[in-house]
Amino acid sequence: MTLEQLYTLIGPDMKAVDMVIRDRLHSDVVLVRQVAEYIINGGGKRMRPALLLLTAGALGYQGTRHYEMAAVVEFIHTATLLHDDVVDESALRRGRDTANAMFGNAASVLVGDFLHSRAFQMMVAVDDMRVMRVLSDATNIIAEGEVLQLMNCHDADVDEVRYMQVIHYKTAKLFEAAAQLGGILGGAAPELEQAMAHYGMHLGTAFQLVDDVLDYSGEEATTGKHLGDDLAEGKPTLPLIHVMQCGTSEQAACVRKAIEDGGRDDFPAVLAAIRASNALDYARARAVEEAALARAAIARLGDSNYKEALLQLTFFAVERNH
Repeated sequence: MTLEQLYTLIGPDMKAVDMVIRDRLHSDVVLVRQVAEYIINGGGKRMRPALLLLTAGALGYQGTRHYEMAAVVEFIHTATLLHDDVVDESALRRGRDTANAMFGNAASVLVGDFLHSRAFQMMVAVDDMRVMRVLSDATNIIAEGEVLQLMNCHDADVDEVRYMQVIHYKTAKLFEAAAQLGGILGGAAPELEQAMAHYGMHLGTAFQLVDDVLDYSGEEATTGKHLGDDLAEGKPTLPLIHVMQCGTSEQAACVRKAIEDGGRDDFPAVLAAIRASNALDYARARAVEEAALARAAIARLGDSNYKEALLQLTFFAVERNH
């Protein structure tokens, strides 16, 4: 199933969220509008806002506050993308120049700050302390995840436990928050609200693990990024960690050197080591496990088209090629 098919159920809602996004992007400062619109209009799966809409729908929510909350989640995500690309010195995202390549690092960082602060203005306007707590905690943990990832760069001794912590903080936390917010808006009982949060966390983890796989197996025209970007930045992602733990001594030494040195010179040799040690199969199997945990988390959720879409989303997360 394609993402477009999954979103059919919430098509009008997604359009309403896009209208909120465009309205809230307004600023009297021209450069703020230019950079923000450039990154927001740059495609992307809009998975986090869709997750909020689907979880709220699965719990029978009938209002319109979820549009504002979905836009907040997208703004927080977009701000992290702007900052990520500066930190990683990335030049390509979603098949086109990154905002920092187009407008410079300073503009990207500052507009990322604008999006963060605009998100907090919007969540304060909702006037719900539980919503603010979930989003402010998530934003803080995401920032910690960014720092953890920075500390792990060029460190070939990072193990799977340390790496999974980065994923949980940096990527899965916003998925978790989006799903939990759907639960809060839908008036879910505490146990079911936590189940939605667990669903989001496991889905986000599966999503990131597949991204790790695609960095060594995807097509650049499909993924919209340069293959080997993670290696060039010295990031010890799960396929590399698996090679060092389960590959031959020569393969482990090759990967260790590539992580510590960074760059793309060792990419062919690293790719050969990854394939020889079945590292991509291992990482994808871990993603499949996380997707299964996500489905299990919502087993007690009442049947509906929204629940079916949430279940299908877990399959899309691990089967996608972009």
